[in-house]
Amino acid sequence: MAQQISRPMLDHLFDAAQGSGRSQRSGRDGGMNVTRRLLLVAGCLCTACLIPAPSFAAAPMMKKQAPAFYRLMLGDFEVTVLSDGSNMLPATKLLYGDLTQIEGALKRGFLGDVVETSHNSFLINTGSKLVLIDAGAGSLLGPSAGQLLSNLRAAGYQPEQIDEIYLTHLHADHVGGLMTGDQRTFPNAIVRVNKRDSDYWLSEANMQAAPADAKRFFQAATVSLTPYMRAGKLVVFEGDTDLVPGVRAQAAYGHTPGHTMYLVESRNQKLLLWGDIVHVAAVQFEHPSVTIGYDVDAAEAERQHLLQFAEAAQNGYLIGGAHISFPGLGHVRRDGERTYTYVPLHYSAGPA
Repeated sequence: MAQQISRPMLDHLFDAAQGSGRSQRSGRDGGMNVTRRLLLVAGCLCTACLIPAPSFAAAPMMKKQAPAFYRLMLGDFEVTVLSDGSNMLPATKLLYGDLTQIEGALKRGFLGDVVETSHNSFLINTGSKLVLIDAGAGSLLGPSAGQLLSNLRAAGYQPEQIDEIYLTHLHADHVGGLMTGDQRTFPNAIVRVNKRDSDYWLSEANMQAAPADAKRFFQAATVSLTPYMRAGKLVVFEGDTDLVPGVRAQAAYGHTPGHTMYLVESRNQKLLLWGDIVHVAAVQFEHPSVTIGYDVDAAEAERQHLLQFAEAAQNGYLIGGAHISFPGLGHVRRDGERTYTYVPLHYSAGPA
């Protein structure tokens, strides 16, 4: 187990009106005889011209979005996408690949060198279980993230209702929300994670051997998971395995040693929750060979891009990405031998 570090220390590491009158024609010269009433009205109107109109202060700008959740039905299951917020990602610095290709893809996507990246979690209501896929960043990535809990409540749920939490991997933006201060955010939930990832990120030896700027990732995993472990709420699994009826873990190693996707299936409808297969959709679907600096095994991460893109395009099932623009749901279309396009899910006003 890694050395003790407090939550505040870890947080520091990661921040017209109209009037009318009547005139009468009289007199020998045929001229206009203005009535007294009309004269009075005209005088009042002229006086009014000199009085400024009431002044109303400009409405203040809200500068915030509405609560961010999105629902859809998948067979008999209700899926609610919960936004944890976003962060700015220096794409041209963190993406690994042909820089000319990367910059070209960003430009075609009307994006700059720095891309605002969504953080999405997925709540699956199977009818008997409430299963949360990934827990968000909590306080670890600053004020623009850590919004999962407020969006969960806005969506009509309370953290105490969550039965199970399945983690795609143990990076801070997926585990930080497990804790609120020194308390477990989801006190009744069982947390499940691939053993490869828990063995790697909860290892004191691995943390000590890691570069100085990478140690915070190990510390984030330890601080976020240890309270669940002590409460007997942390359960590990290995490889591809069924977790609850309709939700199956599916290994996709590369981004991290135990990176795992979750296949949600009901009445022959499928949704594959990708985790961190994709970080910058505008680039990586067009160029699957592009990886990111956070990949532990870049070669295996690239292989997973090609494998998952091809299978999603061939089979036509819905995919959900943790870092694809909220709500991160869509399909994959093959455009060439190694070139794909992400097609966002068409908006629906409500589950049917």
